[in-house]
Amino acid sequence: MILEVPAFESKYVSLETSAYDHYCGVPLSVTKGDYKKPVKLLFYSSRTKGYKVGDSIPGIDKYIEMSGDFATAFHRVMPESQDLARHARILKEIKMLNLVSLSSFLKKQPADSSTVSFPAYGSTDQDVFGGNLLEVMQFVINHTSFDPNDSLDQQLLALYKPLGIEPGGVYNPATAKKIDTALFRKVSLAIKMSNIDVMETPGKALQLLFRAFQPKGHINLETLVFQSVIGPIGQPATEALYPPINAVDGKPMNALNDYVVKMKKADLPPANAFWSVTLYDTKQGFFIPNRENKYSVGLNGGMKLDNEGGISIYVSSKKPANVHAENWLPTNKIDQGLSLQLRIYWPDLAKIKTWSFPKAEMIAAK
Repeated sequence: MILEVPAFESKYVSLETSAYDHYCGVPLSVTKGDYKKPVKLLFYSSRTKGYKVGDSIPGIDKYIEMSGDFATAFHRVMPESQDLARHARILKEIKMLNLVSLSSFLKKQPADSSTVSFPAYGSTDQDVFGGNLLEVMQFVINHTSFDPNDSLDQQLLALYKPLGIEPGGVYNPATAKKIDTALFRKVSLAIKMSNIDVMETPGKALQLLFRAFQPKGHINLETLVFQSVIGPIGQPATEALYPPINAVDGKPMNALNDYVVKMKKADLPPANAFWSVTLYDTKQGFFIPNRENKYSVGLNGGMKLDNEGGISIYVSSKKPANVHAENWLPTNKIDQGLSLQLRIYWPDLAKIKTWSFPKAEMIAAK
């Protein structure tokens, strides 16, 4: 597939890629000086038909080998929503992104028009672990490239081989090995919850976030599992950091309480592009529904700095008096876990090392 990418005038743009193995790549980013001119990217895997690795195609600027046949490639674009004219131009640039097949680009007949039958899957990872794990993994392994010199790749293949799952195999439910799916579900859920709990431990979470979202060969198993649980698609620390904002008392935040996050000018996140604070519920990881449709505070979602250049962000069911609406994250007064996520795009990693991460203070009820 060929992705046609226009030039962007946004302060921050990056392209992320990943496949079933959850390794991440960033082939384009403003941090690398990209997006100053239009480019065409060819994405392929070792099983791509109609393209010989190493061949040069007129009009293609960059060749990107993916580790899987089914992959994702998406852009993060800062919309500059507070500058309406610039925002409108950026929206037009986004619409210029165009994906075409190699055969269409070359004006040739497709090398193979066969269809692919995907295995069934549930709404959560636990549905797969507790259901048709072996069927799913046979499909995944057949459509993933494995490096004979990569220890994690080889360990995974070695674990599934006794279960009858090998590259090039065909899953047959009649002859498939029997596994304790209930146990797989139970263990996978325990691993999921233990990694979610890590996000409540600032030091540990930050340590893993600095190592997460890397290409194959640059990430260990602990970090790969962590990122697969919290969200397999993300950016390395050179592009963005997503540290949680925890309560001062270390207790889980709850919507029955109100909170405030205070930062002086010198305490603002060291971002070369922009930063934001976003509110989610802890159960589903969704935005908190509210009539104001307000879910984040920052350069895009809106914010008002005080006279000294600092900011106080309020998380509450009602907007406190004399607080700018831009600095308010609405909640519902119900027994619901809250998760505050700080996003720092193009972070200044040198300053991050000595920067004090903000915390949320509970506001005493009057």
